Amino acid sequence: MAEPTIPHFQNLMAKKLFFLLTLLEILLCGQSKFMVYNTSQGIVPDKLNVHLVAHTHDDVGWLKTVDQYYVGSNNSIQGACVQNVLDSMVHALLADKNRKFIYVEMINVPSTAFFKRWWRDQSEAVQEVVKKLVSSGQLEFINGAMSMHDEAVTHYIDMIDQTALGHQFLKEEFGVTPRIGWQIDPFGHSAVQAYLLGAEVGFDSLFFGRIDYQDRVKRKKEKSLEVIWQGSKSLGSSAQIFAGAFPENYEPPSGFYFEVNDNSPIVQDNMELFDYNVQERVNDFVAAALSQANITRTNHIMWTMGTDFKYQYAHTWFRQLDKLIHYVNKDGRVNALYSTPSIYTDAKYATSESWPIKTDDFFPYADRANGYWTGYFTSRPAIKRYVRLMSGYYLAARQLEYYRGRVNSGPNTDSLADALAIAQHHDAVTGTEKQHVANDYSKRLSIGYKEAEELVSSSLACLVESPLHSRCQNPVTKFQQCPLLNISYCPASEVNLVQGKNLVILAYNALGWRRNEVIRIPVNEANVRVQDSNGIEIESQLLPQAEKYVDLRNYYVKAYLGQAPPKTPKYWLAFTVSVPPLGFSTYTISTAKRKGSTRSSVATYKRSKKSKFEVGQGNLKLKFSADQEKCTNYVNIRNLVEEQVELSYLYYSGYNGTNQKDPQNSGAYIFRPNGTYPINHEKKVPLTVLNGPVLDEVHQQINPWIYQITRLYKGKEHVEVEFIVGPIPIEDGTGKEVSTRISTTMETNKTFYTDSNGRDFIKRIRDYRTDWDLEVNQPAAGNYYPINLGIYMEDSKTEFSVLVDRSIGGSSLQDGQIELMVHRRLLLDDSRGVAEALNETDCVGDDCRGLTVQGKYYYRIDPLGEGAKWRRTFGQEIYSPLLLAFAEKDDKDDWRNSHVLTFSGIDSSYALPDNIAVITLQELEDGTVLLRLAHLYEIEEDKDLSVIATVELKKLFPGRKIKEVKEMNLSANQERTEMEKKRLAWKVEGSSGNRHVSRGGPVDPKELKVELSPMEIRTFIIYFDAV
Repeated sequence: MAEPTIPHFQNLMAKKLFFLLTLLEILLCGQSKFMVYNTSQGIVPDKLNVHLVAHTHDDVGWLKTVDQYYVGSNNSIQGACVQNVLDSMVHALLADKNRKFIYVEMINVPSTAFFKRWWRDQSEAVQEVVKKLVSSGQLEFINGAMSMHDEAVTHYIDMIDQTALGHQFLKEEFGVTPRIGWQIDPFGHSAVQAYLLGAEVGFDSLFFGRIDYQDRVKRKKEKSLEVIWQGSKSLGSSAQIFAGAFPENYEPPSGFYFEVNDNSPIVQDNMELFDYNVQERVNDFVAAALSQANITRTNHIMWTMGTDFKYQYAHTWFRQLDKLIHYVNKDGRVNALYSTPSIYTDAKYATSESWPIKTDDFFPYADRANGYWTGYFTSRPAIKRYVRLMSGYYLAARQLEYYRGRVNSGPNTDSLADALAIAQHHDAVTGTEKQHVANDYSKRLSIGYKEAEELVSSSLACLVESPLHSRCQNPVTKFQQCPLLNISYCPASEVNLVQGKNLVILAYNALGWRRNEVIRIPVNEANVRVQDSNGIEIESQLLPQAEKYVDLRNYYVKAYLGQAPPKTPKYWLAFTVSVPPLGFSTYTISTAKRKGSTRSSVATYKRSKKSKFEVGQGNLKLKFSADQEKCTNYVNIRNLVEEQVELSYLYYSGYNGTNQKDPQNSGAYIFRPNGTYPINHEKKVPLTVLNGPVLDEVHQQINPWIYQITRLYKGKEHVEVEFIVGPIPIEDGTGKEVSTRISTTMETNKTFYTDSNGRDFIKRIRDYRTDWDLEVNQPAAGNYYPINLGIYMEDSKTEFSVLVDRSIGGSSLQDGQIELMVHRRLLLDDSRGVAEALNETDCVGDDCRGLTVQGKYYYRIDPLGEGAKWRRTFGQEIYSPLLLAFAEKDDKDDWRNSHVLTFSGIDSSYALPDNIAVITLQELEDGTVLLRLAHLYEIEEDKDLSVIATVELKKLFPGRKIKEVKEMNLSANQERTEMEKKRLAWKVEGSSGNRHVSRGGPVDPKELKVELSPMEIRTFIIYFDAV
């Protein structure tokens, strides 16, 4: 027998020592009945390390409102109180310096909040204690945004804004910059989240919980749940991030839940009592750890020890975690430790492992064969539109606040910023919340808008009365705005123009290039004329109000204002405005002394007759046949594109799984159709065609609850389609999901493209996934994708693009066809927690109706390779519509000499490059300016515009001397150079992660020119010399 080696001898001694220590511990326990648990263990290199991450997931509204969650009210719905979580967490961490906890939601609203509000409720003494917990690493802020935003139906500008708000708070109060992305509950994950809200923010890793059930099975087998995610083909490896999907979800392994009322066995280690189970619990722990290790690379695994609204009494968790760490480490088979995602990420990085690459995104998400979470792409379409409108408005309002000059008192944009931040939450804009919570989100947006509206009106008044940046306080001009213009209600424009009274309309353009667009406002007078800022009369057109608008106006104005509107205006007045970049133009409407606006010619065509007609005055023509009203011949005489386009509607019957073998219903989250039903056009109602010098319209009553208007504007080469859908009938006891379908003769080979959060376009192939062999269970729902900007398809000659005015679900279910789901009304819950049917209903007094939704989409056909310019340029114009404000003046008022009639905030000789947008221009409290510039194109997207572009800061800020330009990371909480120094350089399997990517160079302090490469967003803090 060979002599024992030194390691063998040490192992024998260690076992003897363990036995003696255990015996001593039992004896001491028997005497003092006080047990000290050893929780100080760190990482052990040669063992499996189980990183225990204590966390809570606190939804910013879902079953209860955000206020109710914070204070713990309305517990008949859900027993949840965030105040208790945070109070309890602090005491629990103080009890043991080795304990750690992570927190995510920073949300702040004047009447509520999670961490930020809780923080402001605390005494200075408690705040000091918490700061020490943060500095010691016991409490770590993960993600750090105001809410855990959704990744399917959010716009990238909103994602940036709400993340930056939370990061600003953490920087100011704690001096910390979050390192980790923590998107554990959103229902699928976007490429933009990975590269933009991950790598470009400065995160070292991103963790998430929900990926497709088929994808998860494959990744477990291949040990590829953790990857290097390259979300942008344009930025490639320069914006990649380490990303990890959890093995099941964001909860603990089965049997390790320790809230007060949870039924998992605790660690009962008092030998004087019955049910002593230390070894049993240790064995359970080790078995679960080894099981996870078998699907994970390296000797590090993470356990997410918490879930929704847990740690309301934190000691119940930490007491058990203390025991598990103590006894598991005494057992010695694996190593358990208190950890955080940051510690886990560093441990993974230290192994020098090479990781598989991931591109594109994780949509659509299904948790089972018939459980595709693609219904929420459209759920609550009215709220989705409201959020998008407020987002564009917030961008413009901050610009105007800067041009006016920020003041310390009076209205500001803070309330709207907070409301928008909450609205990005993954149970807010998604439409997956209870109805009373949806109402609460809308209420907050409305309150935020009203204050921002005051700011905008006063800022515009200052700009028409005073020099730029004068910080004027009390302007005289009273501007009004019309938030209900979409339902033809605008009191400011409906005034009677008598006795020399004139109406002034100001149009503000938040984009960096001049815009020539048609605006439409309701008016009472027919004998009116429109003059530009030089007093020159311009072409205008009167269109009669459609009866459908009258119905919408009368019902919904009363719903909003509590009283019926005055008499309905007879006309829409339409005319073209020309507005300079980052500026405004003014127009005057007055009574015409001779000939005024041109009245539209009105023609009606019975659908039973084979009448043919054409609309369109420029290059684009649409040719109709009254008896084939679905079909249109699209002809562009400039680029010689011609195509047959058919617009139709259909509905999917919502699946009723009650008493079925597979009980899955269609609901707020889930799209599960039970048949497709075409909606036949009403033959009795004739087509109405309006022609005029500014625009043409074709009105079609599709059926009693669907109305459609097709518009062509003079000088434009796209088609605008407005739809009014609802109330969706449910008298037959069946929920319905309504889609519009656009069909062409194009041969598209199962391929189409959808945007990622309004940014990059991703290639989709019907019934196919790039990462695994898809088993097709739901041919419609499984091919639906989120659309925020648009969807397009192409063949060998042309590309067909559709842009949308809100987040929506869509697909191409047949070659040459695009489908958009525009409205949903369902009668059953889909068993994903909300416990409520998606049956939106409005009530005005006793008159209750299902929700009616009004919206627009736009389409255009281009020669192959030429569609990107329209998608990108017009897409920005949809996001940032012209902001209209109205004021009255008398003939005797000499506005031309006493007011500024046209304005641009940038040099009069300058416009931004066509491929660049200003997505943030905001004066901060210290007088500096936050500027974000975005390149709008991907590499190889356009032959002329997918190139490096240059912005001249001197011309962007004329009249101000720039002292310093400091480039920041995306959320502006650290300098870009500092972020790059700290960036972890992960190893990637193969060579796909090594492609060189060009970036814009440093900003020369003398030249002050900013370069941007395709898809690059650059963020700056700009310091000016004092005026």
